[in-house]
This record gives sequence, C-alpha cells and structure tokens, in this order.
Amino acid sequence: MSDAHAQTDLDKKVIQLSGIILNADSTDAVPGVNIYVPKKGRGTSSGRYGYFSMPVLEGDSVVFSFIGLKRQTFKVPSNIESDKISLILTMEVDEIALAEIEVMPYPSEKEFKDAVLAMNVVDPMSISRANMSPEMLLRWAEQMPASGNENFRYFQQGQMLQNQDLYGPRPLRLLDPFAWGQFIRSIKRGDLKSRD
Repeated sequence: MSDAHAQTDLDKKVIQLSGIILNADSTDAVPGVNIYVPKKGRGTSSGRYGYFSMPVLEGDSVVFSFIGLKRQTFKVPSNIESDKISLILTMEVDEIALAEIEVMPYPSEKEFKDAVLAMNVVDPMSISRANMSPEMLLRWAEQMPASGNENFRYFQQGQMLQNQDLYGPRPLRLLDPFAWGQFIRSIKRGDLKSRD
C-alpha cells in the first residue's frame, strides 16, 4: 500500500461516542457494560444508569460486552460530518444451556449411606467448651488490641509522668550519695548481719 492511500491515526477525526445501553427484554438500563476498542487498548464502562461516553476515531470498531448478554460490535463510520455520535444500544440475553451433571463421590446410594453413617461426628458442645477454656481465653486476651479505656488510661499515665518530670528528671537512687552514706553506716553498725 502506498503512503498516499494509507491513513494514519493522526489524520483520523476524533468523534465523541456516547449513548445508553438497555436490556432488550425489559428496556432497563444495563450498568457496568465493558466498552472498548480492541486495537487501541482503551475503553470505559457504562455507569449506573447505562450511560457511557468515550472518544473514538473514524473507522474504529467498538465492542460492547457484559456477562450473560451477547457481545456486540459497532463500527464508527468514516467521513462523518458531526464530531458526535449518540447510540441507544439494546443487548440481548446470551442463552447457553448446559446439560445436567450429577456429582456423586460414591458409585451407589448404599455406599453413600454407609459412608455417612460411619462418619465420626464431633459434638458441637465439646468444641464450644474447648473454645471457652481458660487457657484459650487467656491466649485470645493476649492477642487482642487495647480497648479505648486502656489506651486512655495509658495516655493519662504518660501525661502524669511527663508533669512529674517537668522540673527535671526523677532521681536515680543508685547515684544518690546520701543513700550510699546511709547504706555504708548501716553496714558498719551491723544492721545487715544475719541473726542465727
């Protein structure tokens, strides 16, 4: 094909495609219909009331798809005078009937009954008792996050400690020279000797 006959996307006119999508059976709006241009990789979906609007180029094929409804294609006409196209699109139900399938893990009804009767059924009360045991409740309590009351109490205690430290840090008794002096005097007096 020669360059003179080839039409690039830059030469094509942008057209605003908008409309409403209805169900053919009830003429109710169909929300969430996928609307896309496969070759361009762009699209949109219909809103709550079935309305859609998207820019397309002349000659684009627009696909409308929805689960349970037949897929439809709309070809945007070339050389259209207006830069807007409005559609009222009705989508029909896609009826696919599947054959009935019976799923049975046992080949016969007798084997099924035997398997059901042989089941080891656990008493629901024993499960409840195990879940309410003190050990289980303690484990759950340790994993629970703090409640609003606990968080408030923790915050208030932190505020009190901060107010106590307002005029300097709290004293460390290990570094108090008066406490050491008193301790040494009590050793010399023999206050710490064992009384056997």
